[in-house]
Amino acid sequence: MLKAHSLSLAFALACFLASAPFAVAQALPTLQDHTHDQDQDQNQDQSVETLKIRVNVVQLFFNVKDKKGGLIPDQSKDDFELLEDGKPQTIKYFTAESNLPLTLGILIDTSGSQMRVLEMEKEVGGEFLTDILREKDEAFLIGFDVNVDLLQDFTNDVHRLKAAMNKTKINTGGGGGVIIPGGGGNPVPTGPPRGTLLYDAVYLAAHDELAHEVGRKAMILLTDGEDQGSQLRIQEAIEAAQKSDSICYVLMIADRGFAYGGLGYTGNSDMKKLANETGGRVIDVGNKMDKLKEAFDQIAKELRSQYNIGYTPTNNVQDGSFRKVELHSKKGYKVQSRNGYYAVAHNKD
Repeated sequence: MLKAHSLSLAFALACFLASAPFAVAQALPTLQDHTHDQDQDQNQDQSVETLKIRVNVVQLFFNVKDKKGGLIPDQSKDDFELLEDGKPQTIKYFTAESNLPLTLGILIDTSGSQMRVLEMEKEVGGEFLTDILREKDEAFLIGFDVNVDLLQDFTNDVHRLKAAMNKTKINTGGGGGVIIPGGGGNPVPTGPPRGTLLYDAVYLAAHDELAHEVGRKAMILLTDGEDQGSQLRIQEAIEAAQKSDSICYVLMIADRGFAYGGLGYTGNSDMKKLANETGGRVIDVGNKMDKLKEAFDQIAKELRSQYNIGYTPTNNVQDGSFRKVELHSKKGYKVQSRNGYYAVAHNKD
């Protein structure tokens, strides 16, 4: 079943109040839904049924690696020490979740810097979706440039996902306008032309899409990491990803010589921050197809080799504050996990 989400008026008001005094001059980012142009039979998609009742339990999906980056299997809960804000926590359950349903977001940079690598992304990305998605998994596709576009909403139909991916095009249009809720659907000019709304795209993927789902969630960004014109900052994008319990992988991809004169990626530090704080990582691909294939293979293995720890925090006050979580291997292995969560009460649907 198609599950399109849009920025609500209530949320728009909350953002307006939170961003004062700049809100008067600054419009809000909105995910533009382009899925209505697709065939009506999309409505026949079967949704993945998930448990909607939330309790005050924190879940951590994570990988365990050796010094060379190799995945370590066969760990137990006794192999780990768990701390929240420096205080020891009791692990309530521990499982290896290689077969738990996965909700995946693919975010493709379609700005000018991707002109020479977009076709490669389509080919390899399509192969990845074919390999990774199983019967109970779902994925969606977002393209971002001067706009942020929902190209395919949640589906487990790989053909639809690949079709949407194959339709992506480089867009270096004037931009400079966004859709404001209640504004009649017309773009409102906001200043100079924008180039790559990367931070806005991460925020909208997390807030408008992944935050509504439960279980294992991840987003994969194919980008050079350069943001131009987003209305939100990188920290706001990270917070949205953390609040949606989503792991962020970033595939740094571009023709460096074409885009930057060989100077490298200027957005690398922000992308590392995004990945590290959500339990993912950055993989440098450049413009090489073999490196892109290897990166997708690595991500697939990690997503299928996760452990899951659950615990009830000793601090059970749901005040919206950020709680730092540390998960350590008693055997000295590296643990790849998010670094915390926001103590926000969830509604029972």
